Amino acid sequence: MPWFSFHFNDFAVSFLSVLFEGIPFLLLGSVISGFVDVFVSSERIARLLPKNETASVLLCGLLGLVFPMCECGSVVVVRRFIKKGVPLSSAVTYMLAAPIVSPIVALSTFAAFKGQSPWEMTILRLALGFAVASAVGLIVQRLPTSAILLPGASGESAPRRRAGLSVAAAPVSETGDFAALAQSAGFGKKLLLVVQSATADLLDVTVFLIIGAAVASTFNTAVNQEIILPFATKAPVAIASLMALRSLLSICSTTDAFIIKTFSTFPFAAKLGALVFGPLFDFKLFWLYSSIFKTRAVVALGIGLFVVIGLVSWRIAALNIP
Repeated sequence: MPWFSFHFNDFAVSFLSVLFEGIPFLLLGSVISGFVDVFVSSERIARLLPKNETASVLLCGLLGLVFPMCECGSVVVVRRFIKKGVPLSSAVTYMLAAPIVSPIVALSTFAAFKGQSPWEMTILRLALGFAVASAVGLIVQRLPTSAILLPGASGESAPRRRAGLSVAAAPVSETGDFAALAQSAGFGKKLLLVVQSATADLLDVTVFLIIGAAVASTFNTAVNQEIILPFATKAPVAIASLMALRSLLSICSTTDAFIIKTFSTFPFAAKLGALVFGPLFDFKLFWLYSSIFKTRAVVALGIGLFVVIGLVSWRIAALNIP
């Protein structure tokens, strides 16, 4: 049997099933993100944080449950946090935790893995995401800011401009004019701004969902599974390869569970590692992070996250969760 055999009908069924499962959660996440963008200012969140920096880090690890934000939006928000005087450790913790420790991500993960240990996957994903984000924040707390932040990183220019990415991908409120409009606008105008912000987010992340669904569907319907079986059956290799693939796909965290769960030959631990690592560090996030943080700090973050999440997932593999 050839290693690659593409049949359009099989591909279409798989592709559309992933797409239709994920889009409702993508739409819900975009709408909630739009409301947070318009009605919840970074100043308001900053006032909620305790004075104790360690307590602030731990609280920021849970803020995504109340103020959910996708990984793209969280990078832009963290810049405003820093500008408003929020400690760097707390800002980084929120940036990393919000895309995972979120009610939308919890719902989508549970729905995607229905019949595949949904409670275990959902709880472990959110718990590991919180633990890793908080640990990074506590490490950043002990490092000099000058070793992490780029000079002038808390300025007014939007980081996605410098990263060479679409400004439309950022929540519009974070580019400057939108924040002023939201502050002075009436309720009706704010609702229109919510729609504008949600639409920008939706259009941006839908591209990655379509690409991810296409890659996953091709992989599962056209590639001879016997060829990848050696990679999927050895836990360390399976975990590392699926984490790397999730990072390259750069899917939104609100829908990535629907794509990762289709890799049925890979074990539970590999899927968990991919679903935790991807929202923290993927291809697009490397460029977004590099617009705020020094390159060596970004590289160190990526390597550290990959190793730590991979090792934890490897230990979880010993539990033999189906």
